[in-house]
Amino acid sequence: MKKIQNLQQLQSSINTGNPVLIYFSGENCSVCKVLKPKIEDEISKNFPLFDLLEVETDLHKEITSHFTVFSIPTMLVFFDKKEFFRRGRNMSVSMFMEEIKRPYNLMTK
Repeated sequence: MKKIQNLQQLQSSINTGNPVLIYFSGENCSVCKVLKPKIEDEISKNFPLFDLLEVETDLHKEITSHFTVFSIPTMLVFFDKKEFFRRGRNMSVSMFMEEIKRPYNLMTK
């Protein structure tokens, strides 16, 4: 996952039109640390066209507030420059992958 340093960098990644997953995490968030490698592994394996980006909420409050993220971990999924959905906290990785599969296949073919 590529760590985002500023809002412009994030906006330019979204504006490519490629599928983008933004992972909002925190330094002291144990759920974030456990969930991140699982999501990263599954997305890389099953959906290779995704840009995987991470925003550290402790360091980048401007970005966090811009996307109205109130809890961590939170994942935002963008297809064709638009937010498709967001998921957070307690979630099933397998269900998350199922939710992504159909729109990913439609957008990338």
